[in-house]
Amino acid sequence: MRKEWEEAHTVTEELAEGPPTRRANATLTACPSGNHIWCIGGEFFSDDGKAYFYNDVFRYTPEKDEWRKFVSPTCPGPRSAHAVAATPTGGGKIFLFGGEFSSLHQNSFHHYRDFWCFDVSTHSWDRIDTKIRPSARSGHRMAVWKHYIVLFGGFFDPGITTRYLNDLWLFDTQEYKWRLVEFGATELRPSPRSGFSFLSSPDGVLLHGGYCKEYAKGKRPIGIMLEDTWFLNMSLNTVSETTAAKSKNVDPLILKWERRKRTSTSYAPSLRSGCTMALWASKNVGVLFGGVTDEDKHEETLESVFWNDLYGYQLSGKGKWISMVLRRPKNKSGSAKKKKNVSAPGYKPGDEHIEGFDNEDGKNLFPKNEAPKMGASMQNPEVDPDDPNLTAPLPRYNAMLSVLRNTLYIYGGIFERGSREYTLDDFYSLQLEKMDRYICLKPSGVIILDGDESSSDDSDDEDDDGYDDRDIEEEAMSEGSGSNSTGVEEVKAEEEVVKSGRDTTTNTIVQEMEAEKVPILRFLCPTLVNALFIQEELHLQAVAFMGVSKDTTRSPEDIISTPLPGETLAMFYARSKEFWSQKAYATDGSRGKQLRRAGFDLAQQHYVAYKPILKEVEKILAEAGLDEEEIRQGAAAGPAAPGGQSRNRR
Repeated sequence: MRKEWEEAHTVTEELAEGPPTRRANATLTACPSGNHIWCIGGEFFSDDGKAYFYNDVFRYTPEKDEWRKFVSPTCPGPRSAHAVAATPTGGGKIFLFGGEFSSLHQNSFHHYRDFWCFDVSTHSWDRIDTKIRPSARSGHRMAVWKHYIVLFGGFFDPGITTRYLNDLWLFDTQEYKWRLVEFGATELRPSPRSGFSFLSSPDGVLLHGGYCKEYAKGKRPIGIMLEDTWFLNMSLNTVSETTAAKSKNVDPLILKWERRKRTSTSYAPSLRSGCTMALWASKNVGVLFGGVTDEDKHEETLESVFWNDLYGYQLSGKGKWISMVLRRPKNKSGSAKKKKNVSAPGYKPGDEHIEGFDNEDGKNLFPKNEAPKMGASMQNPEVDPDDPNLTAPLPRYNAMLSVLRNTLYIYGGIFERGSREYTLDDFYSLQLEKMDRYICLKPSGVIILDGDESSSDDSDDEDDDGYDDRDIEEEAMSEGSGSNSTGVEEVKAEEEVVKSGRDTTTNTIVQEMEAEKVPILRFLCPTLVNALFIQEELHLQAVAFMGVSKDTTRSPEDIISTPLPGETLAMFYARSKEFWSQKAYATDGSRGKQLRRAGFDLAQQHYVAYKPILKEVEKILAEAGLDEEEIRQGAAAGPAAPGGQSRNRR
């Protein structure tokens, strides 16, 4: 048994060439018992739509500028968006719970609910199995208070709708037990969310921000960025824990949520999601970096502004935001340089800490991904080459952040330009006590291209003849209302689809059934057998369609032009009308109302052709336990975004 255990827990240590490969939604944790940083897991979505999930463990040593990788047969499975919490007890331990995993082509998705402990001294993993534990989830957060691990929130996505959570769990590291904290109906507590900041302090745990989706009946889900701040006051009961454990009526802990007000907005960050906050323990300050602000102005467009600014939040007292601006170097006379980049687009007074970037659209003013070197003043005479803000990392969200002693470390994150998403792999440090400049420990090898923004000239060709998109939408709505004319046309179209499929698809099934000794049945009742053949073929097509509809490796045109189960004609046309308008224009060059009419006709023909398969898919989903509303909400969420973008905001 000892030999088997040793083989299962044998750890292989190897020197890495540099930081981990490009990834997002990993964890970067300061070592609880040494001068190291630990990076665990993460995900990467390649340009061809493939998803890669990791379960490797990396350790960074600042004194040596050295990365080491640790591999063990016994370890958590590949995952991202998990949560970790570190404690110095027992030589240092890192606890890990939950996370998510996707197959290579993203046609299967899984949430974890397993709980693991990483021993810092032996570099080995042990799984902790308990009967009572939190449900499966991603995007949650954990923090340590005394000998308790506090877990809050996250989300669970069964494939139709995303369910956000606001339950609070405690794990006792002395008794190795989970318990759910119950709150009264009238007690205050944070709303459901994921992707928030969760920091430990001597008096409890701070929660800030996060992200969730708002689901309204008959409407598509809308992403909500949260900027509220909460504090979980934690204290031990005056009754001893031993006495409290013996009594069922006495809780050893006293917990209460309180919502903190913003005493001042002078240094508070703007509304955003995907920002990361790490604890600067020696100062009891939370350090916040980056994020993204999404403006969901239109159902088919999402305008995003990315940030690379830095903020501080004092956890003690009532809490307040403090300025964390890089200090400019002093000249020989001892006075600070006054020169500001007033020519930068979007510049506003007070934006000195993010100079060198366009605050309106988040684009780098310089053609390179890296911060400009000494020659930047020659490119732009208004730029001060000694400006420390020129050393700041590229704007991003979901960056991995950690504070080790008094130094902030930033690794990776996600940046978008146009319709493309870039997972970054650069590595920076910043001495928080000096706040003089960022040090690039590893530059990014990612080449960021210009955005492929598309525009349509159709809007310039106005036609005020009273026939516009509203008329088409009303007509599309009437398609599902049961009007006689459209219903007859739809039935005829479905009959044509079934009829056209008999010669090509049924013959194969006929041959298979004849091989199964059923020629007599086919001879006695050919009409019934043909109907069974068609139904079986339709079922097979529906099963195949369910797999294909989740495949994000298809071309964008194929994804947007394919109807979804539960999607009405009006929903389908609203989602894909630009595609069909472009197709109609390429066919006959029509414009104005003729273009809109022709585009709608193409969308309607395509939708009707898919209708039998969609109905069969909806039947399969209903048999799996989903009701009509859940299927409709799944359609309202739209097709899965390539590269996993639908999960990154969460």
